[in-house]
Amino acid sequence: MNLLKTLAAVSSMTMLSRVTGLLRESLFARAFGASAYTDAFIVAFRLPNLLRRLFAEGAFSQAFVPILSEYKNQHGEAATKTLADSVATCLVWATMITSLVGIIAAPWLIMLVMGQSAGDPQAFDAAVVMTRWMFPYIACMAFVALAGGILNTWSQFKIPAFTPVLLNISFILASLVLVDYLAQPIYAMAAAVCVGGLLQVGIQIPALMKIGMLPRISFNPIAALRNPGVSRMLRKMGPAVFAVSAAQISLLINTGIASRLAAGSVSALTYADRLMEFPTAMLGVALGTVLLPSLSKANSTGDTAEYSSLLNWGLRLTFLLALPAAVGLATLAEPMIATLFHYGKFTTQSITNAAMPLVAYSVGLLGIILVKTLAPAFYARQDVRTPVRIAVGVLVFTQLMNLVFVPIFAVAGLALSIGLGACVNAGFLYAGLRSRGIYVPQAGWVVFFLKLAIAVSVMGALSWYSAAQFDWAAMQATPWLRALALLCIVGASAAAYFAVLFALGFRLGDFKRRDKQAS
Repeated sequence: MNLLKTLAAVSSMTMLSRVTGLLRESLFARAFGASAYTDAFIVAFRLPNLLRRLFAEGAFSQAFVPILSEYKNQHGEAATKTLADSVATCLVWATMITSLVGIIAAPWLIMLVMGQSAGDPQAFDAAVVMTRWMFPYIACMAFVALAGGILNTWSQFKIPAFTPVLLNISFILASLVLVDYLAQPIYAMAAAVCVGGLLQVGIQIPALMKIGMLPRISFNPIAALRNPGVSRMLRKMGPAVFAVSAAQISLLINTGIASRLAAGSVSALTYADRLMEFPTAMLGVALGTVLLPSLSKANSTGDTAEYSSLLNWGLRLTFLLALPAAVGLATLAEPMIATLFHYGKFTTQSITNAAMPLVAYSVGLLGIILVKTLAPAFYARQDVRTPVRIAVGVLVFTQLMNLVFVPIFAVAGLALSIGLGACVNAGFLYAGLRSRGIYVPQAGWVVFFLKLAIAVSVMGALSWYSAAQFDWAAMQATPWLRALALLCIVGASAAAYFAVLFALGFRLGDFKRRDKQAS
């Protein structure tokens, strides 16, 4: 399996997901702007979304994929299918019960996050209603995460990468059509989440049937819990909840802090977060998705040289693409926010409010992506304790930074704390890999960094100068011209970056990589 080609395929599907996601956010901003009701929806969605990332995707995937890969390589097809059936049964039942609890406890959960006095009481009530609508979403996403883990282990990456597009399409249709038929328009977004969850489940089923791994959900979860593989996974998953989702817990705390700042602060942070997630998903998530099964295979066969070589390849690609992405976010924050969101109820002041946290996020973007590259190196070895200790410490450190940065930078201080916390997290993960001899850097890193520094400096200067030539807010009357100007600047900056690298000796073939463990 050609890993670079696979990464490109996954990244292209992820890019489609993020492009439709940006369109969804643009339509959302046009329809609702930045108000108490948008904050209410974001808070309501963040609660089930946090649990989805904690259990259904983050900790679950990191614990499940290495064990599934081990079963596939060492125990045979029948045992692997039995494991998948048992895990599916436990996961779906657990998330259904969690959803029921969330529906009942919605008022107290919303009170805990944002406080009833934080805004309009009617917006608070709307947040409670939407939370109750959306909590069952985690059961759908639990199955989607299970399916994605199975398909990725079978080197079927495209369907899991494409799946989020369906949620975005649901959002887009709701914001264009359904909002006109509801007395409270923001409820259209909650309905879109429910429909999107069902669509994402539906697209997984044919792909699982094709490889003969469609799980059977049993009505007896107790029997499923007795499967030795399930017991092992749960032991790994428990502490992995803290390791994988520390940033999400920090984000939830930040949401509570932002809801107590100026009205629209939660929305401003969310708009910036959406743009930050674009490079994070295209590189960090995609690379982690491709690396984890390959690293798990190398670990199960004891090939330490291949293991270290895979990490070296992943880290080089991370620096190659994450550094220019960070510089681009910093220099083009206002143009991107204006081009994507400055319509309808999204005001000129909202551009500034959302651009500031985006610049702050760019400071830590490299760390955010590096964590997604380095963490799989531990989980592939079924080592969860090291990331747990690091993640808990970083969570505390991030909140301590909030005490310093929020009074100075307001909502942008929250984004800065998350980014710097991710950099600290990545630093400790890297130190742990090096100290244990898991990763040995190959030669040429110093020259590699010097060339990257030259190229990214040229790119940054070009993008900053070009962006300063336009009044992005004033171009609201000519949106297509504004979009064209931004695309030209992004294209010219990217061309300059890669042209400098090419002149310095970089070639695409240097980054090609095959998974020796793949069949």
